[in-house]
Amino acid sequence: MVTPTPFALDLSFASLSVTTEQAWEWFAGVPAQILITLVAAFVARLVLHRAIRSFVDSTIARSEQGKPARKDKGGADQERHKQRALTIASLLRSIVTVVVALLALLTVMSLIGIPLGPLLASAGVGGVALGFGAQSLVKDFLSGVFMILEDQYGVGDIVDTGEAVGTVEEVSLRVTRLRDIEGVVWYVRNGEIVRVANKSQGWTTAMADIPFSYREDVDRVGRIIREAIAGMEDDPDWSSALLDPPQLLGVESITGGTVTMRLLARCAPNEHWGVQRELRRRVKEAFDDEGVAGPPFPPLPPA
Repeated sequence: MVTPTPFALDLSFASLSVTTEQAWEWFAGVPAQILITLVAAFVARLVLHRAIRSFVDSTIARSEQGKPARKDKGGADQERHKQRALTIASLLRSIVTVVVALLALLTVMSLIGIPLGPLLASAGVGGVALGFGAQSLVKDFLSGVFMILEDQYGVGDIVDTGEAVGTVEEVSLRVTRLRDIEGVVWYVRNGEIVRVANKSQGWTTAMADIPFSYREDVDRVGRIIREAIAGMEDDPDWSSALLDPPQLLGVESITGGTVTMRLLARCAPNEHWGVQRELRRRVKEAFDDEGVAGPPFPPLPPA
């Protein structure tokens, strides 16, 4: 059996010591810089995401506390503001993630020694090609960004996009989801919306035409109608729907044996249908009480 000499043992420890020092020197160079870059990118992304989340939460909280539900919109206004804030926050988080990741990747590639000039030139050519191939997708995203920033419509609004008419259920960067009056769900790409009519912003108009017999006295019928609709804006069931007292505009048309008077009322968004029905109901009851004759029946066809 061969016994190692003390010189051999010293030589092996020396070799091990040199290898460890070399490994540490190697790690303290480029690998350490790469690790620091990745950690810094992760921390920067985390801090920026938390800052965005904190800003959005504080904005929503101030909106709910400082702006109580208004008469013309109620809780839908807060839900719309919340949805818009969350969508913008999602967009900002995506932008932050892409920018931080891109900067970290370029820094790591530079540390490794990869030339960035030819790579960026190739990426530019590829980006142009990708832009031509995905221009419809880019168009949808850009249109969605501007729709959200300009607040053209929001959740709960009734809109006419040309392709579909319905209530907005969700607004994303690429598509808008609508539900029409029949319950059908429509997914409309934001880039395909050339014009949009929002029927829920500000206020709407309730209009009701009241026909009655030509033989009735117009002044008497007008007085009956005014008395029937008087005080409707103070009714607890309709005070939140009406922004102004209903008005009798006067005689709208005279056709055959029928005279038609028109009622008009300014209402909260999406409340005009119910107001129109209530106006007709009140006038109908008043006509029955006062004995106002309705329009004549059309002549029956010969047997």
